[in-house]
Amino acid sequence: MSNALARAKYVDSVHSLRQLPPDDGREVVFAGRSNAGKSSALNALTNQKGLARVSKTPGRTQALNYFEVDPGRFLVDLPGYGYAKVPEAMREAWKGMINRYFQERTSLKGLVVVMDIRHPLREYDLQMLDYAFERELPAHCLLTKADKLGRGEQGNILLKVRKELAGRASAQVFSADAKIGVDEARAVVTGWLEV
Repeated sequence: MSNALARAKYVDSVHSLRQLPPDDGREVVFAGRSNAGKSSALNALTNQKGLARVSKTPGRTQALNYFEVDPGRFLVDLPGYGYAKVPEAMREAWKGMINRYFQERTSLKGLVVVMDIRHPLREYDLQMLDYAFERELPAHCLLTKADKLGRGEQGNILLKVRKELAGRASAQVFSADAKIGVDEARAVVTGWLEV
């Protein structure tokens, strides 16, 4: 099966909403704690080792990073949250920008929330999901690092998360390292992008 996301290439890091590309395409945004494996997930979905930079220091993404899959079709990597050692003023500026991005961006077609399966649905994850719920935007949760747990434990956590989400977002187990759930997640993202 061919992977449309493999065409993704980095195009820009956006530090203010004025820098966003024209609001007439389709975008899927990725959000997650700085140490949840967001970059690894993006790299696994696109089948590219270095598309999104994986850092040993969580919290390095400090802009909206745009990756173009096809003309007007983008994967958007949000700054990691809840861990980055950045000044409070910068954190507040990010929050304001992300707020407006979610409220105003018509190209936004879906949200992927990346969370460590061992620590799902933390406060910031729920905040991101609330952005999607308020806009009636589809959301999908990747429970990453699933290879760190046995299959039974993975299944139990997935059931718990799905119950808590109560149908407002979908969820799946995922591991970039062990390639668990990559095809399933890719199908969700390519569906939203229509590629």
